[in-house]
Amino acid sequence: MASLSFHSVSLLFFTCIFLLVSFCFAEDPFVNYEFEVSYITASPLGVPQQVIAINGKFPGPTINSTTNNNVVVNVRNKLDENLLMTWAGIQQRRSSWQDGVLGTNCPIPPKWNWTYQFQVKDQIGSFFYFPSLNFQRASGGFGGFIINNREVIPIPFATPDGDITILIGDWYIRNHTALRRTLEAGRDLGMPDGVLINGKGPFRYNTTHVPEGIDYETINVKPGKTYRIRVSNVGVSTSLNFRIQNHNLLLAETEGSYTVQQNYTNLDIHVGQSYSFLLTTDQNASTDYYIVASARFVNESLWQRVTGVGILHYSNSKGKASGPLPDPPQDQFDKTYSMNQARTIRWNVSASGARPNPQGSFRYGGINVTELYVLKNKPPVTINGKRRTTLSGISFVNPSTPIRLADQYKLKGVYKLDFPNMPLTGPPRMETSIINGTFRGFMEIILQNNDTKMQSYHMDGYAFFVVGMDFGDWTNASRGTYNKWDGIARSTIQVFPGAWTAILISLDNVGVWNLRTENLDSWYLGQETYVKIVNPEPTNKTELPIPDNALFCGALSKLQKPEDISSATSITFTGNGSKLFFTLLLMIFSLASIFQ
Repeated sequence: MASLSFHSVSLLFFTCIFLLVSFCFAEDPFVNYEFEVSYITASPLGVPQQVIAINGKFPGPTINSTTNNNVVVNVRNKLDENLLMTWAGIQQRRSSWQDGVLGTNCPIPPKWNWTYQFQVKDQIGSFFYFPSLNFQRASGGFGGFIINNREVIPIPFATPDGDITILIGDWYIRNHTALRRTLEAGRDLGMPDGVLINGKGPFRYNTTHVPEGIDYETINVKPGKTYRIRVSNVGVSTSLNFRIQNHNLLLAETEGSYTVQQNYTNLDIHVGQSYSFLLTTDQNASTDYYIVASARFVNESLWQRVTGVGILHYSNSKGKASGPLPDPPQDQFDKTYSMNQARTIRWNVSASGARPNPQGSFRYGGINVTELYVLKNKPPVTINGKRRTTLSGISFVNPSTPIRLADQYKLKGVYKLDFPNMPLTGPPRMETSIINGTFRGFMEIILQNNDTKMQSYHMDGYAFFVVGMDFGDWTNASRGTYNKWDGIARSTIQVFPGAWTAILISLDNVGVWNLRTENLDSWYLGQETYVKIVNPEPTNKTELPIPDNALFCGALSKLQKPEDISSATSITFTGNGSKLFFTLLLMIFSLASIFQ
């Protein structure tokens, strides 16, 4: 070896360097984000108030990724209370450890930081993230989350000329801590103070309802182009009707599934839902055009101020928008129009999704159901002197030790695996009761809304198939109305008051997954549970190990080490990858010593 020439040693040395670098980048790429979550003062409705910002911005930055990317988000908690970030619609395949809800994660304490690292495996589409604790989403902390197609996978429409994220939601001038106190005192939140579009208040379309000096959102476009517009309802509890004056909205995708493409003049977007539209700028631009998000199923005369208004501005526009807003659906007391509209949203079974095979190649309609759960919600009730909301008669109580963490360390008594298949007939109760799902089973869930207001339900870890909805109570005979071919696959679905929605879920993602209402007031008061899916033969192929930086709390608090800021943003190599990395590193050091 000592007789090796300088050229040979150099060549071998740089070959090892090349192999090392190739290893680091040959696997799926990483996208990295730094989130500093803090309070700032803003005036979205013209009144100074405390909002939650990310990196000093409200809303936060859009996470832009591509199918199979590894997403790394280092979150620094500059709030005065605990924090968790959750990623609505991101399935966290094999890793509920990264889900960012109390059933799986201990919260990030104030002044601490914690790094999320997860892969957006086999997903495409439009989503958003938000803080999941303490009603914080009502004060902000949210942002868009895009998963683009890999270039080798075709999309079922021409490549758009631009990509625009629009976050809509009802908004209160009171911050999240004041809203929490209202709920804890047993009172309703009352009417919101407005609707924001990308964190901004309404354009002054009406001098009576909109005061002067409010900053409003302007979307700049060029004529003769087609834009992909991704719209998410990130609000507290209000369903919104979205429309753009004089323009059709061609629906193309929702929460990771391409849809049958249909034009809508307006679309109801319920709390927690996300949609992609293709907008063609084909108008004459005699003026700017209104972008409107208005409250649904309310008394329009009382709720007129609860309307978000932005501006679509053509580069050749000849003047400002003026005149009345485009009309919303005229059906305050009849929700049939909205339900029929929801039924038209169907899966494009011939389009490729994240993989090069048709979305509809998974024939859900021919799979036998292995377990049925009917989950019924009712108006709030009083349990032990507290105002609570329930699912099937149970008001969920978050344990001090997260469920998944308790399982990892074999703690007993943290939760009960006894959530009922059918609603309880006795008095409601407060419990930490969760659903026992069967790995690779096929679950049918009936969401029965016996409340007087609209509900949205979301399930972490999965996209479920929406196969039916109707008014009245669900019965076995209702299955005769199911769509067994092209029901849309998504993660958040509306359930109309006095009605039911049926979903089917293929339980192939091991972990502990939150099933909740997205209406923040109902969620905060207990309207949620978890579904636990365990592979009886544990393997890293179905669930990743607990992350090295896992936080500990509750009964496991003594395991928590002081924060190590130096390791917070380091890239983690796991399994065989780490062995190869260090083997190559040793080779380099050996060669370096020989060369010396």
